[in-house]
Amino acid sequence: MGPKTPPQLTGKWQVLCMLSLCCWGWVSGQLRYSVVEESEPGTLVGNVAQDLGLKVTDLLSRRLRLGSEENEHYFSLSLMSGALAVKQKIDRESLCGASTSCLLPVQVVTEHPLELIRVEVEILDLNDNSPSFATSVREIRISESAALGARFPLDSAQDPDVGTNTVSFYTLSPSSHLSLNVKTLKDGKLFPELVLEQQLDREAQARHQLVLTAVDGGVPARSGTTLISVIVLDVNDNAPAFQSSVLRVGLPENAPIGTLLLRLNATDPDEGTNGQLDYSFGDHTSEVVRNLFGLDPSSGAIHVLGPIDFEESSFYEIHARARDQGQPAMEGHCMIQVDVGDANDNAPEVLLASLVNPILESTPVGTVVGLFNVRDRDSGRNGEVSLDLSPDLPFQIKPSENHYSLLTSQPLDRETTSHYIIELLASDAGSPPLHAHLTIRLNISDVNDNAPYFTQQLYTAYIPENRPPGSLLCIVAASDPDTGDNAHLTYSIVGSQIQGAPASSFVYVNPEDGRVFAQRTFDYELLQMLQVMVGVRDSGSPPLHSNASLHVFVLDQNDNAPAVLHPRPGWELSVPQRLPRSAPPGSLVTKVTAVDADAGHNAWLSYSLLPQSTAPGLFLVSAHTGEVRTARALQEDDSDTQQVVILVRDNGYPSLSSTATVLLVLEDEDPEEMPKSNDFLSNPPERSDLTLYLIVALAAISLLSLVTFTFLSAKCLQGHTDANGGGSQCCRRQDSPSRDFYKQSSPNLQVSSDGTLKYMEVTLRPTDSQSHCYRTCFSPASDGSDFTFLKPLSVQQPSALGLEPDAYRSRSNTLRERSQVRGSTPPRATPALGLWTLREIGVWLCHNLYVFLPSRIRALGGDHSL
Repeated sequence: MGPKTPPQLTGKWQVLCMLSLCCWGWVSGQLRYSVVEESEPGTLVGNVAQDLGLKVTDLLSRRLRLGSEENEHYFSLSLMSGALAVKQKIDRESLCGASTSCLLPVQVVTEHPLELIRVEVEILDLNDNSPSFATSVREIRISESAALGARFPLDSAQDPDVGTNTVSFYTLSPSSHLSLNVKTLKDGKLFPELVLEQQLDREAQARHQLVLTAVDGGVPARSGTTLISVIVLDVNDNAPAFQSSVLRVGLPENAPIGTLLLRLNATDPDEGTNGQLDYSFGDHTSEVVRNLFGLDPSSGAIHVLGPIDFEESSFYEIHARARDQGQPAMEGHCMIQVDVGDANDNAPEVLLASLVNPILESTPVGTVVGLFNVRDRDSGRNGEVSLDLSPDLPFQIKPSENHYSLLTSQPLDRETTSHYIIELLASDAGSPPLHAHLTIRLNISDVNDNAPYFTQQLYTAYIPENRPPGSLLCIVAASDPDTGDNAHLTYSIVGSQIQGAPASSFVYVNPEDGRVFAQRTFDYELLQMLQVMVGVRDSGSPPLHSNASLHVFVLDQNDNAPAVLHPRPGWELSVPQRLPRSAPPGSLVTKVTAVDADAGHNAWLSYSLLPQSTAPGLFLVSAHTGEVRTARALQEDDSDTQQVVILVRDNGYPSLSSTATVLLVLEDEDPEEMPKSNDFLSNPPERSDLTLYLIVALAAISLLSLVTFTFLSAKCLQGHTDANGGGSQCCRRQDSPSRDFYKQSSPNLQVSSDGTLKYMEVTLRPTDSQSHCYRTCFSPASDGSDFTFLKPLSVQQPSALGLEPDAYRSRSNTLRERSQVRGSTPPRATPALGLWTLREIGVWLCHNLYVFLPSRIRALGGDHSL
């Protein structure tokens, strides 16, 4: 941007322009020239007169001149030739700064007539400035633990020139640790940064001096430099080190307390607190050594604190460490071996002649496991040595003519104690007596005397049906207190058969880790539960083994589409159904009945009309019952033949569906002949017979309830009278188990020969039991009753509706076995009637009422969904 015009000159030119507009009119022209900055005075910029088409002879009369004093500061205009020339050197950077375009406006005025010509002079940049940095020295602190590839931004160089004359690139002096990376910003500026190429080590080089050079793109190129001083910050990456990891010193016995043993000297190349050291005993230094020697934490000097006795020990090991004060602290270790010199007071010596190590834990009592010799260089009573054994060990010492024998005195058990530390004490008869010690470690080897055992006796696994073979079912785990091969366990499936096939063809157990996998794809409709015996065997000789039970439950998946029972597929199309045209809205047309071989939510069915029907708005279907009714009154223009397509969809995910097609023929008949809901059932009975059966059933159950209640009340009263005398309790036999027994019982699963689950007996159990609990058909009351109830796992057969098709009879045997008739036998959760509580009898009666009434209603042809 050009320089601003002073306010005084601006005002004068405004007045002059107004006068010229009023008096002489305005004729404007605009010329544009360019000149390189720093041009010498007198440099021609352009011929204004020639470019305006003025004659040289008219210049004097026209009085051609510059219009402002500011223009006269930089340029001169020849009145004789009309040439515009540089009056003094122009610095583009002072006029326009960093702007890429620098235009200097020049006003040329002619008189007679008065005209103002605008001239723009572009000041071209000259590479007359070198790149420069804000500081001549830039300090960067980098930790020696900085990761490779870390980036550190640098200051950019400034160059007042523009275009190609500004900073073009950067260079960095060679360095094996650091490199230069230059980013180009969106505005084209360059942004330099350091990149860590090699790990820094302060101990090897604490400072790196680099020179960063910025070079512009001018010709000739100019450059500027700055010094990059990289200071490597110390990290506590060096542990203190001793001159030697093992130091050996000698110390005479009976050395005075306070004697200097040695002075530790460790070095740490780190600086500051990272190199300040504290000395201390190592963790492996025994309590005896800590009592005999003292270590100064600052100087590392070790002094004698207690009496040094050669007979007690001729050798000491002092574990010392030097720890710096860095974060985290690092430490170095060394071991000082102290040899105690004898003071000519020989102590007895115990020599090991032979030792059986290790020994079998089955070694008989009295077996010799070691032989020892003793000696003393002294003579007389001072040389008479006796050898004793540390107490509370299953061993004893037996002296012989010239040696001692070590024998077993008790049976050994490796699982209780895997090794023994035996200390032998030799004492002479001197006064005072001198002693010698010998410590041996006697290991006990294993014998396969423990059988492996499972962590659980019952494992439960669940697998959805249709899972591919190889799916993980569960993991069985066993342990063996033995060791080695005696504890190396191998898992296997113990021989048993499921549906006539070996159990190993259904499941596979990894012999090494006990992972149990499925060997095949399971079908819930054919097999709901597998009972498998898993065995584990160790590798001992002879091998020992144990077994555990595995119950695998197959979970149902929605893999069966609904099967339409009525209308039978293809039957309704060949035998159309008749519908009178006089049927009012809501009249029952037909009823679609379907079943699903799946269980649970996967077998919940819903019905809906498909748009493929002939008249979509004429009929509607109940979503839950499948009843098709007329949605409106039939009209004359309705087609005589109507085709209704019903979609039957289950509740599984993803949902499966089937369709049923009903062909209707509309004809003029009496509306009283419309089919009823029970017309779709075989052999519908009269309503009066149904009422009679209901009354008889209710009366029979009520009478049975009254008799049972009276009998049990009398028995309870009789038991209460002799309760103090140890008689029977109310509603419980004397030999019946307690409630606590039933609370701790496990579920009793009964499986058919083909592997399907017939029924499941469930009782309450403590909350801390790890066994799996199974749902009962009726939950006990919230008051904590221990009542248990048994309900067969049933699947309603289509034969209960009288609609069993030929296509469905192929599975009748399997479904009949899965859907046992819920009869009137008492619950099997109790062994005898005397064990029942009054609440249990009431729930049992309700259950028989629940089971009996729907079965009678189904037999009479009524609604089967009570």
